[in-house]
Amino acid sequence: MDLKLKNKHFLITGGAGGIGEEIIRVLREEGAKVTLHYNTSSKQAERIKNDHKEGIFLAQGDMRKEEDIKRIIQEATKAFGRIHGIVANAGIWPEKNLFADEMELEQWENTLKINLTGVFLMVKEYFKHLKNHLEEKASIVMIGSTAGKFGEAGHADYSASKAAMHGLTRSWKNEIVKYAIHGRVNTVGPGWVKTPMAEEALKDTKLVKRVLQTIPLRKVAISRDIADIVVFLLSERAGHINGQTIMVDGGMEGRVLFETEEIDVSKA
Repeated sequence: MDLKLKNKHFLITGGAGGIGEEIIRVLREEGAKVTLHYNTSSKQAERIKNDHKEGIFLAQGDMRKEEDIKRIIQEATKAFGRIHGIVANAGIWPEKNLFADEMELEQWENTLKINLTGVFLMVKEYFKHLKNHLEEKASIVMIGSTAGKFGEAGHADYSASKAAMHGLTRSWKNEIVKYAIHGRVNTVGPGWVKTPMAEEALKDTKLVKRVLQTIPLRKVAISRDIADIVVFLLSERAGHINGQTIMVDGGMEGRVLFETEEIDVSKA
């Protein structure tokens, strides 16, 4: 299927991470131009750019800083022109399991600054960009999480930031059309995904079995599973999908579906 993305320009925040890199790979396969945002992962960003040889512009910035995000939009526009869509993928998941009485306010605020306020600041600047580059179509895809649907004990900061994506999606779908009459806003919510970030945790077969007890497909997603949906939503082929949170989680439920002996980790 031709997604009609050739020479279109997309900005991916957190583009040097596992899911971000795969989204970029799919976009380049479709002939799109990509601005890869990163903060501290300069080596990974340079490697990705070199892998693709052309069609990728690197933009460094801290998602917590409004001046950085303004500069990223400006630099991206100068590099490849109008931005036809953005993917709000940048985010953190603090590793320590901390209940509310154990979590420092500093961690709570930092997680929300990056995962939530950073998305707001990026969309704010993108709306300004659309005002100055009027066309009918534009697309925003935010990366949520099953943690935003089911919660995650010990990670309430992350869960809260991802749960908020639903409200933003429902609100911003009504705002983007003021700047692009056929503009769309959607969220993709992954579950467990085989990425470098999750690699260590997924070495624990007991954890994997416990996770797969709630997933009908009884397997862990790969980055391509997420990237294909994100890129489809960015494209005109998804022209009437708007204001939706699409879970890409293998059908995960908040209840146990299988006993551990029914789980074959080798096929996960």
